[in-house]
Amino acid sequence: MSDEILHRLAGVLEQRKQAQPDSSYVATLYHKGLDAILKKVGEEATETVIAAKSGDTEQLVYETADLWFHTLVLLAHQGLGPEQVLSELERRFGLSGLDEKAARDTSQADPA
Repeated sequence: MSDEILHRLAGVLEQRKQAQPDSSYVATLYHKGLDAILKKVGEEATETVIAAKSGDTEQLVYETADLWFHTLVLLAHQGLGPEQVLSELERRFGLSGLDEKAARDTSQADPA
C-alpha cells in the first residue's frame, strides 16, 4: 500500500482540475484558487496540532489524513505531486537532520 495510495490520489486530484466546480469538493477548491487551498491547509494543520495535544490518537490520525489530503491538493495545484516530496524524503534518508539543516542554513544565507 505505502506510496501507492498517494499516487492513486494524485491521479484523481489531477482529474479534478478539469472538473466543473460544482462536481466535487476538490474541483471547488481548485476553482477558488490558491488562497482557498492555503486556508484549508492551515486549518487542517491547526486541527492536527489540537488533536496531538489532546492525546486522542484516533483523532490525530484522522486530522493528519485531512492535512496530507489538502497538502496533496496544494501540490497538484502548483503542478507538483507526491513523487517530488517522496524523492526529497529519500534524499534526506540516512542524512543527519542536524547536517541537513546546517546545509540548508548555509545555502540560504544572505550573501549581503
